[in-house]
Amino acid sequence: MSVKIAIASGKGGTGKTTVSLNLFHHLKTQATASVQLIDCDVEEPNDALFLKGYKKQSEEAIHQMIPHIDTSQCTFCRQCVEYCEFNAIVVLPTANFAEVNKSLCHSCGACTYACPVPEAIIEEAHPIAQLSCYGNCEHTSLVEGRLNIGSPMQTLAIKELLKSHHVNADIQLLDAPPGTSCPVVATVTQADYTILVTEPSPFGLHDLKLMVALMRELQQPFGVIINKYEDNFKALDDYLAAEKIEVLGKIPFSSNYAHQYARGALLDDIPDTITTAYQAIITHLQSKLLQYA
Repeated sequence: MSVKIAIASGKGGTGKTTVSLNLFHHLKTQATASVQLIDCDVEEPNDALFLKGYKKQSEEAIHQMIPHIDTSQCTFCRQCVEYCEFNAIVVLPTANFAEVNKSLCHSCGACTYACPVPEAIIEEAHPIAQLSCYGNCEHTSLVEGRLNIGSPMQTLAIKELLKSHHVNADIQLLDAPPGTSCPVVATVTQADYTILVTEPSPFGLHDLKLMVALMRELQQPFGVIINKYEDNFKALDDYLAAEKIEVLGKIPFSSNYAHQYARGALLDDIPDTITTAYQAIITHLQSKLLQYA
């Protein structure tokens, strides 16, 4: 049975991708179980940029099933319009016109359920994203979702990505989109446990509070990693202590490591202080892995 761990953050720039890649790297070298990194930031996936030696093994389309109304069969009763929560359907009986707006459709199936004529509404597959598998030799270690330009279906793309048979490792690390929007919810609700990445700054604390509120609303278990840690922002430590939030670890700030990130060399010559911090975090996570395995 697989264990899914999401890595999320209330804002961009906290180091969520850095943490995801480092956890993947260190777990790959230490764990006896298979490990995959799933890039769920479908609007701008970038995990593959840092994994040198990992080649693209395959690519396939992610589809959205969008209903098409056959006006030769339609009775223009407007039942589909009444059932559609997203106002994606226009039916004009006087003009014998019926059409589905692809940009508004969420593929919920309500219109098909409501239609009294089975042949009047037929679902058709429309590509919305690409799923790519990257690996070392025969193993698929990174699965990436990449939304097609112009598509608004981030949430659906993430759901289909996580349902793919390519996502099959014992330990699955889900690199979530930043923020607290629907695509983030679609990612963390599929996880057994979520790691929230924050930074010691007023902005980091503000957006961490939003993410904590979301996780508690969803009743999802979570812990926090403080990235770029320097003991100079007591408000963050005070908040975590007051809210009794589990701190999985603190990654020390390193300007040299930030320069490596900018060059795309995130996993090359990792400083000893960084490695020690991640090893401690993985040890801390062992109980989580056993709990959800």
